[in-house]
Amino acid sequence: METDRFKALSALFHGEIYYGDTGKSIAVRRAYSTDASAYQELPLAVAIPKDEQDLKRLIEFAQQYQVTLLPRTAGTSLAGQVVGDGIVVDFSKHFNRILELDVENRWVRVQPGVVRDELNRYLLPFGLMYGPETSTANRAMIGGMVGNNSSGLHSIKWGDARSQLVAANVLLDDGSTIVMESVDQKVFSDRISLQNREGEIYRSISELLADEENVRIIREKYPKRNITRRNTGYALDKLLVSEEPFNLCNLLAGSEGTLGFMTEAKLNLIPLPPKEIALVCVHCTSLTESFHANIIALRHDPLSIELVDQYVLDCTKDHPIQKHNRFFVEGDPVALLIVEFRSDSKDILLDMTGALVDELSKSGLGYAYPVIFGAKTKAIWDLRKAGMGLIRNMPTKEKPVNCIEDSAVDPADLPDYMADLLELLEKHQVRACFYGHAAVGLIHVIPFIDLKAERGKFLFRELSEQAALLVKKYEGSLSGEHGDGRLRGEFIPQVYGEAGYRLQKDVKKLFDPNGIFNAGKIVDTPPMDASLRYEKPTDTLTVSTYFDFEKTGGILKLAEKCSGSGDCRKSERMGGAMCPSFMATKDELHSTRSRANILRYYLTNSTKSNRFDHKEIKEAMDLCLSCKACKTECPSQVDVAKMKAEFLQQYYDAHGTPFRTWMIANFTTTQRLASYISPIYNFLVTNKFTSKWIKKSLGFATGRSLPKVGQPLWKWISARQRNGTGMQPVKKAVYFFCDEFTNYNDMRVGKAAYCLLEKLGYEVRLVNHPESGRSLLSKGLLKAAKKIADRQVNLFKELISEATPLIGIEPSAILSFRDEYPDLVNKDMKKDAIALSKNVWVIDEFIANEMRDGNIRRSDFTNAYKTIHLHTHCFQKAFKIEDATRMILEFPENYKVHVIPSGCCGMAGSFGYEKEHFDVSITIANLVLVPALRKVSAEEIVAAPGTSCRHQIGDTLGRQALHPVEILWEAVLK
Repeated sequence: METDRFKALSALFHGEIYYGDTGKSIAVRRAYSTDASAYQELPLAVAIPKDEQDLKRLIEFAQQYQVTLLPRTAGTSLAGQVVGDGIVVDFSKHFNRILELDVENRWVRVQPGVVRDELNRYLLPFGLMYGPETSTANRAMIGGMVGNNSSGLHSIKWGDARSQLVAANVLLDDGSTIVMESVDQKVFSDRISLQNREGEIYRSISELLADEENVRIIREKYPKRNITRRNTGYALDKLLVSEEPFNLCNLLAGSEGTLGFMTEAKLNLIPLPPKEIALVCVHCTSLTESFHANIIALRHDPLSIELVDQYVLDCTKDHPIQKHNRFFVEGDPVALLIVEFRSDSKDILLDMTGALVDELSKSGLGYAYPVIFGAKTKAIWDLRKAGMGLIRNMPTKEKPVNCIEDSAVDPADLPDYMADLLELLEKHQVRACFYGHAAVGLIHVIPFIDLKAERGKFLFRELSEQAALLVKKYEGSLSGEHGDGRLRGEFIPQVYGEAGYRLQKDVKKLFDPNGIFNAGKIVDTPPMDASLRYEKPTDTLTVSTYFDFEKTGGILKLAEKCSGSGDCRKSERMGGAMCPSFMATKDELHSTRSRANILRYYLTNSTKSNRFDHKEIKEAMDLCLSCKACKTECPSQVDVAKMKAEFLQQYYDAHGTPFRTWMIANFTTTQRLASYISPIYNFLVTNKFTSKWIKKSLGFATGRSLPKVGQPLWKWISARQRNGTGMQPVKKAVYFFCDEFTNYNDMRVGKAAYCLLEKLGYEVRLVNHPESGRSLLSKGLLKAAKKIADRQVNLFKELISEATPLIGIEPSAILSFRDEYPDLVNKDMKKDAIALSKNVWVIDEFIANEMRDGNIRRSDFTNAYKTIHLHTHCFQKAFKIEDATRMILEFPENYKVHVIPSGCCGMAGSFGYEKEHFDVSITIANLVLVPALRKVSAEEIVAAPGTSCRHQIGDTLGRQALHPVEILWEAVLK
């Protein structure tokens, strides 16, 4: 397709469109197709429409130029539904409004870009909820859920997207709108008589269903009636159910965007479930045992039954978040069956769970049955939902591959069906992971296959073909909830027969005769092994890096770990810190998975000697704040901040280091020189005219305030120790890391920390150490940072131990010892770096540990009343140490802490200073942090451990935020 044709569309288009190789490169926009499938991304363009008129223009353009349109929201596609050679139409940015709510009749009308969990937050005060829930519910959107007929953990009670879709407005191929809704016989007759596209559709469907042969085919070839997870092809069988009103929504749900553009959906709502909850966690010694236990559990009328196997459980053991969620695991089960019950009465819950445990025990199924109640159950469900991302952490060539993961059978057939499937896997010597929806006979079976190897590609097809025959044998559904997409569409003729497949083609032709809506899905699907990401082996590909990526098998393997699960697409309303730039822009380009996938794409396909030397990678990485949230919040632990630093150094190797980058990276040098002339320097950076000139010269935002300098903290401490003005220590000694930010700009904080430690009885030691190198790391100057890391490790390796730990104030500086240094130092120093990192603490952590050990007492502090509002640093969130800060601030008897549910503050070191990033920085601050602080009274205290965070709060609100040690120093009894 020539670029000028897309330019013709752009002239009429109100939204955003990215096409060809002009403007923003489509190579970057390939990230729009990063679902969890194995396919290469091939969009000709990406369009982000603002309204229905934009959609009609797209339809007109597609008809004229014979281009297909691939509708997309987020968080639901796993089978290549949105991969194709056409225009990806992204509904997520603008079609995201809740339009109408009828509480009395329990329905809501929404646009397709509304997120499921955000909808339920809106409905919560009304005592209602939307039932279907994918494991990605905090970012999955209604449009995709309808397109895939999403179900979820509780579908046996709460239904699937099809059963809860009351009505829908759908734009057809001629630009007209059809309202799909329940109609009685009279209305049905009226619509048949219409002389337009709507009438044509109703007449043709009526004729198709009036044909006795067609009815016979549907009844014989479709899955068993009692299989609720049925998502293969178009649901013509649902239109035959005489006891239900006729509703074309049954065809729309599960149609994968192949029939038209859904612009509005009217959804059925259900009452909130009972508040009392209990999970019976059945520990099994084999998968087969768990499938039989599932049959027994179903007799007890549970709300949900989910399976988690040993592969998933093993991946949780060292995961920074999930290792805390496995508190209930006893021994080393091969499979866990998680059975949920709810009731308004805990006594009834005890009876229900007890009855199940009793029957399982008598049947000899399971060896342990811990019952978990209340809020603790959330951790177990979080562990279960993380399954797909977790298994991508396995360090093997064979990776988890979606191909046979979505088939559903009658739960009573599950033991036999799985026995056949296990035999098939064993025959081909393929390992697989098992998890998912046992209650409805849908187990996600994820084989581990190396798709870069020829044998892997053979297995990809062979397993898919043979598994489809097994599904047919048990009269199951080839697709249960993930959809047919590019992955399974090829096998629909195999399971439905040619006559059944003809009916699918008839439906597609009726709604979309020219194939403008998501062509190549459900019907006329290309071979499932065509257009794979890796057409040739890449195992011999090595990428030289400054960081040591050995633990992940290299930087390319780290990028490849991205499963496309979309955890990075959560909005600020869903909590967490990943990914702040996406939260601000709502642009897929600025999501974590976009960055990982564009890096993967170029490292794999580049023909340059320096594979990092691509402006497209630079564009994708530009708004990464290096907040580190992805290091832990991403279930696959795709550390984009580390990869960004590596990319920047490699890019500078090719293009040189920009002056502003050099200035920021050498922050310590500039601040040290400024400290010699601090009065003059401070005048220049605070004076209205000179400060504006300085900021403009350096490319900083004029709306920012520049930090002032003073007498270095180092000198103050040295003088204090020489003069012996400190207190007599009575406890152990600690080494104090005087980071460059505290040393030159936040001396007040450093003095409070030093005095607090002395007052509490610790000997504070200081040695002449280098800067932390945080500024160098943040700007990607790894060669210079490496020299500092080597010096730090050599200096401290003999000094630091469990008895004499190293503690620091600024989280981003001191945590370099744990995070970057072990992967940056010379290889012969790696063991020393790792050993050193185990005894390095943020000061909040150290004080919290001492409080837990009884070395610091509440009686050391005031009993005055204070209210504190705490915003923790991104690195504290990423390393899961924010609880330590809350603990120490609540240690004084009458201090009350409110943790602000904010992610990144938006400053992120130099990011918020840079003029091109200033607006995004402020937008991020205004998502949660600033609105929350506006509600804080002047009498209450604002706490923020990070220097950047305190600076952002000062610039946006004109309010001083204190470091926790300042608050404790004021609270300690002098």
